[in-house]
Amino acid sequence: MCGINGIAYSPRSGRQVDEKRLIAMRDILHHRGPDDGGIFVDGNIGLGHRRLSIVDVAHGAQPMFNADRSCSIVYNGEVYNHADHRDDLIGRGYKFQNRSDTETILHLYEAHGRDCVNYLRGMFAFAIWDERKQELFIARDRFGVKPLYYVHDSDGNLFFASEIKALLEAGAVKPEINFNALPDQFANHGTSGDETLYANVKRLMPGHTMVWKDGKIDIREFWDLSFEPKHEARSDAEYIDEWRELFRQSVELRLMADVPLGMFLSGGIDSSAIAAMMSTMVSEPIKTFSVAFNERDANELEYARLVAKKFGT
Repeated sequence: MCGINGIAYSPRSGRQVDEKRLIAMRDILHHRGPDDGGIFVDGNIGLGHRRLSIVDVAHGAQPMFNADRSCSIVYNGEVYNHADHRDDLIGRGYKFQNRSDTETILHLYEAHGRDCVNYLRGMFAFAIWDERKQELFIARDRFGVKPLYYVHDSDGNLFFASEIKALLEAGAVKPEINFNALPDQFANHGTSGDETLYANVKRLMPGHTMVWKDGKIDIREFWDLSFEPKHEARSDAEYIDEWRELFRQSVELRLMADVPLGMFLSGGIDSSAIAAMMSTMVSEPIKTFSVAFNERDANELEYARLVAKKFGT
């Protein structure tokens, strides 16, 4: 988990980014990234980042830049297939300075522009300032695992961050309730569209990208779940084998890290299956963490202990 934030003032506002405001906005997200922090300011554009170091701990500081420093990125997430793209990007002439997935995203953007998101397998929220195009490109992963909130005001100024509290810290909006979102919140325990419980604060929807340029924003969907049947009829055993292999690949991809890994073990089917698969892929005992509740019906700790004992976690 990392934290990102940024400010883009429109030309008509005539405003320049105040470093103190950008840093205050960034550091209220310190809990998301206690290992490091950085900023980038270019007149009316400012990017901030709080880092939790996971991949290439020594060289993955952000904001990160391309070779001629025309593009800069702040990023929260993990792209599991980033190494798969390195050889192709190197063949295209892009030079890598580190092993981080952040740099791969940056080069994929240089190579494919807005379509770079189609090459990413993982969870992400990132922003790239393209100085040559004078555009800010923002993207959020397919299922919205990583959060991204923004304010686009009447002057065309854009404020964005991983958490709403950073937008409040920047003075982008006043903390006022959005009464239009209350029915959705009460019915679904959360807002289902792009509105939030804060007036004038929106979230970039999962599977969407945004481009800010000259005070205007262009939001597009790049992915959605399809329920159309795409598979020929096969036996249960064949489906089970296919699912097991996809599940194995998914767990293996998520073991990508340069720091010790652990997992949350609730004792339910999902986490127990992950613990079982993960135990076949690591040499040392898995560090598992469980949470129990006093309510008897909601307490799965007994099952978590059984799984932990079975796989020696």
